[in-house]
Amino acid sequence: MTARPPSPRTVSGWILRRPETLTEPEQLQLKIVRAQCPELDALTRHVRSFAIMLTDRQGERLPDWLHAVRQDDLPSLRTLAAGIDRDLDAVTAGLTLSWSSGAAEGHVNRIKMLKRQTFGRAGFRLLRKRVLLA
Repeated sequence: MTARPPSPRTVSGWILRRPETLTEPEQLQLKIVRAQCPELDALTRHVRSFAIMLTDRQGERLPDWLHAVRQDDLPSLRTLAAGIDRDLDAVTAGLTLSWSSGAAEGHVNRIKMLKRQTFGRAGFRLLRKRVLLA
């Protein structure tokens, strides 16, 4: 009787997690899966190198990463690369700079939620009061 192959969700989890957090059996199974499927092996390499760029703020490596992604025939990553190309400067800045617009985006999201709660019936004065009191 042969062992059941791991589910796509399980393999995705192994690829997306930090390699050092995988247990020995998980590392072994991922190695077997990568050896049997060259596309998954290439995908794993690209995902992990992008994760390193993201966590270590190495945005200057992005053009090389995009070139490497285009060399492999992986449609999903090719689509991602095309999306990154559309706003390359912003993505490079996001991967390089320590600044974040997260706090401002959170406030904008909160204001939009308060406005939605009034179903468009509130004027500026009521919306202003709700924003200031919330």
